[in-house]
Amino acid sequence: MEMLPQPDVPRADEELLDAYSHAVVAAAERIRPSVVNIEVRTRRRAPRRGWRPDSGPEQGAGSGFFFTPDALVLTNSHVVHGSEKVEVTTEDGSRHAGTIIGDDPETDLAVVKVNAEGAVPAELGDSNDLKPGQVVIAVGSPFGFQFTVTSGIVSAKRRSLRSATGRLIDNVLQTDAALNPGNSGGPLVDSRGRVVGVNTAMIRPAQGICFAIEINLAKRVAGSLIKDGRVKRSVLGIAAQDSTVHRSLARHYALKASTAVRVLSVEKGGPAEAAGVEEGDLIVELGGAPVTGVDDLHRLLVEDRVGVATRAVVLRRTERREISIVPRESRPRG
Repeated sequence: MEMLPQPDVPRADEELLDAYSHAVVAAAERIRPSVVNIEVRTRRRAPRRGWRPDSGPEQGAGSGFFFTPDALVLTNSHVVHGSEKVEVTTEDGSRHAGTIIGDDPETDLAVVKVNAEGAVPAELGDSNDLKPGQVVIAVGSPFGFQFTVTSGIVSAKRRSLRSATGRLIDNVLQTDAALNPGNSGGPLVDSRGRVVGVNTAMIRPAQGICFAIEINLAKRVAGSLIKDGRVKRSVLGIAAQDSTVHRSLARHYALKASTAVRVLSVEKGGPAEAAGVEEGDLIVELGGAPVTGVDDLHRLLVEDRVGVATRAVVLRRTERREISIVPRESRPRG
């Protein structure tokens, strides 16, 4: 049988491809002992009149990785949220019961405790050092295929992704390292095997557009989950929506944007009511920062504002008012 001619690949290109392959293999091998598969069981509720407590078990799966020597696993909130049973399979195939230590749907991150000895924690990198075009490797268990490796590059940094609760997650990496169902919660690592992100989502109709939560944000959230079981945030006690500001008002008060937050209702006994906020007010500033929409409020209402008098600027019809409001801690979501 006649052999087909082999393509003539320049030696420099061969060496480059070999170097790329060696880097991916080395990074995958380094992170391998830390990666776990997560299986969960939840109770599916029946959304109809005459609800039963549940309508039978519902199973799901995802990925995660050890990030402490005492077998704490970092994963996505949407992998474990609301689960009755969590089971973690380690790299050697052993299965262990998992306990949810903390869960934050707002950033889609969760921490699970596993009763396993000899956990190998992943090395956590610094996502601030990443540059677009840098090689990254995604590891996880898509469709239950344990320890699947894909590689690509950092397509962009500082993307925003809306969580299941509606709040924007700001510190998100965009990558073209392929993700599939089951990759959620697995590590995104650099060429040295250091975790730089937590894989979280892909855009289904698109190809090569996937997202991971930057590890620097994940470190902060994980610390709060370990300490308090949740991430503390502050609220004003209002229902609100984005709204436009009349052009003449924006010009008259030298606003930096033509949009603000309109108060739809005020919670009785809440911080906003105590501060004199009224339905229909437009919030244009909080704590010295402009408020151009509800997403701005979410970014500004951090834990440090709980119980602290904060200056707010509102427009009430055509009048500009400055008020002092004391945000309270938000109630944990169920």
